[in-house]
Amino acid sequence: MTRALSGRNITLQHGAYTASIASIGATLRELTHSGRDLIVPFSADEMRPFYRGATLVPWPNRVVDGRYTWKGEELQLALTEPERGHALHGLGAWLDYGIVEQTASSVTLGTAIIAQQGYPFTLDVSVTFRLDDDGLHCSVTATNRGDAAAPFGTGPHPYLVAGEGRVDDWSATIPAGSVLTVTDDRLIPTGLEPVDGTAFDFREQRVIGDTFIDHAFTELARDAEGFTEVAVRSTSGAGVAMTWDAACPWVQVHTADQPDAAISRIGLAVEPMTCPPDAFNSGTDLIELDPDASATASWSIRAL
Repeated sequence: MTRALSGRNITLQHGAYTASIASIGATLRELTHSGRDLIVPFSADEMRPFYRGATLVPWPNRVVDGRYTWKGEELQLALTEPERGHALHGLGAWLDYGIVEQTASSVTLGTAIIAQQGYPFTLDVSVTFRLDDDGLHCSVTATNRGDAAAPFGTGPHPYLVAGEGRVDDWSATIPAGSVLTVTDDRLIPTGLEPVDGTAFDFREQRVIGDTFIDHAFTELARDAEGFTEVAVRSTSGAGVAMTWDAACPWVQVHTADQPDAAISRIGLAVEPMTCPPDAFNSGTDLIELDPDASATASWSIRAL
C-alpha cells in the first residue's frame, strides 16, 4: 500500500474556510477562504518543500554551528542546514504525528521528541488546528517527560499569500520596533537595532517591493487584548493576516527568495516565535521546561 509523501492528509472545513493538514511535521499544507489561497500550498503526494507550513519544535530558526551549552554540558546537534553550517528548525519537522482527536473542523496531532545526540531530552508534543468563523487557529503544547530541565522554543512556518502576484507586488504591516541584524553569509545574529529609518520599518503599511527580508523582529506592538498582527495585502486590498499573543515575542519574516525564479518570492513567510534565532546560545526568551512542565504557544490566520 502506497502512502502520500507528506503523510496522512486531514481536511478541515468550516464556513468559507478549508484547511489541509499533513501528518509529517504537523504541517499546514493548504488553507483557503472561498477558494482563495491564504498560504503557499503543496500537494499531498509531494515531499514538503523547505519547511513550508511545518510546526517547529523544540526550537525555531537556527542554532549556530549546531552547538550550545546547557547546564554546563556542551552539546552538538546535527547540521541540518549544511550550506550555512547550522541546526535548523528543530527536530519535529520530519516526524509523523498521530491523530489524537478529530472533528469536521479541528484535529489534534501528537508526537514525541525522543532523547538523542545533541538534545538529550524527551518531550511530548501536541498540535491542534481548528477552524471557525475567524479563520484557522493553531496551538502547540510541549510537555517535558524527562527528569531534567530542557531548553525549548516553538513557532510555525507558513508562507502567506495576499492574492495575485508575488511578494514584490504586495504591501505589509509588521508592527515591530526592532530587528535582529545578521551576517550576510550565514545569517548569524549580530545585535538588535531599531527599525526607524531602515528598510525593515513596516510599522505603517507599505509596499514590500524588492526588499529582501530574512530577519527576526521584536518589540511588537499589541492591541488591548495583547495580540500582535502581521497583515499582507494585494493591490486589490484583500489579503491575509496572522495574529498571536505574548507567548511569541518574536516573529521571523522572510521574502522567500530562491535561485529558481519559478518559486522565488511566491509567499511571505511569517513565523511567530517564542524565542529568537540562536536562543539556545543567547538564552534570550528561551523556555526552560522543567520535568512534567508544559509550555503552550498559539497563532491564527484569517482572510482579509
